[in-house]
Amino acid sequence: MQQKLITFAVPCYNSAAYMRHCIETLLTAGEQAEIILVDDGSVKDDTPAICDEYAAKYPTIVKAIHQENGGHGEGVNQGIRNARGLYFKVVDSDDWLDVPSAKELLATIRRHLENGSPADLYICNYVYEHETQGSRVMRYRSTLPVGRIFGWSEIRSFKPWQYLLMHSVIYRTQLLRDCGLELPKHTFYVDNIFVYQPLPSVRNIYYLDVDLYRYFIGRADQSVNETVMVGRVDQQLRVTYQMIDSHDLRVLTAEQPKLGRYMFNYLAMMMAISSIFLTIADTPECLGKKTQLWEYLRTVDTGIYHKMKYRAVSAFTNFPGYQGRRLSVGLYRLARKIYKFN
Repeated sequence: MQQKLITFAVPCYNSAAYMRHCIETLLTAGEQAEIILVDDGSVKDDTPAICDEYAAKYPTIVKAIHQENGGHGEGVNQGIRNARGLYFKVVDSDDWLDVPSAKELLATIRRHLENGSPADLYICNYVYEHETQGSRVMRYRSTLPVGRIFGWSEIRSFKPWQYLLMHSVIYRTQLLRDCGLELPKHTFYVDNIFVYQPLPSVRNIYYLDVDLYRYFIGRADQSVNETVMVGRVDQQLRVTYQMIDSHDLRVLTAEQPKLGRYMFNYLAMMMAISSIFLTIADTPECLGKKTQLWEYLRTVDTGIYHKMKYRAVSAFTNFPGYQGRRLSVGLYRLARKIYKFN
């Protein structure tokens, strides 16, 4: 069987209302792509039937996998386990790809393979497609070299709103397997682990400055809605703890200073997000979990703990007392309004 250039993994859970649009944009890649539709135990609509319909209609491109409900992370895990593509891209079923940009990406990967210089990681822009507030593009041209292979030593500082997300990355499939990536089941926000844990295994990177991924945002039931995130704060904590445990940032920074600095800042952002939603919940139990989280980081590395708690982006979530907590929440909501991240 011919080697596929890329695998698109599409975790689907009760997605019938919007998944067709996503799939149709992926099908434009033709036979060079594999599309794995992972039905995550959908029971409320026609998601399983739609997966089977596309698999029957495009048997050389589309594969349907039906699993007991395991959450988004297990959908991604299934994609990695079954992928036949040299590269791997997750596309959520309510999102889609810009077709011309996808064609340019695949042409770039193919050219690099022919030249014997493929990258471990391809990065493209993504676009917030907000239901009520319009579109906003997240680009990396101020941070990454454009149009050539580069390494971590050549990156510049990322802005706090400019971190790599699952939407912006295309990993070499074997790299994901070799680094032992396994996302937790029944857990939202695992995309942070997906984009964080493999990075030290990456040696060669290519940034293609096109607006590839269209990230639909703004629905009331979406996982990044503030009320939903407060209700799922324990899942956010699970992700943050796994990220703390995944790498020794002190050793990594000594070996690759710029990558170490980036990953420190990313983890600091995750600590801030976990802390702010525990603060918004404002129960004794949640405030206790916030303390436990920071104490756990202290046990892992006291120096990292002090730097992250008092000098990094997460410092704004640690103002003391009731008024300090109110100030932290107010600053978070102001940032959310300015940057429209949920």
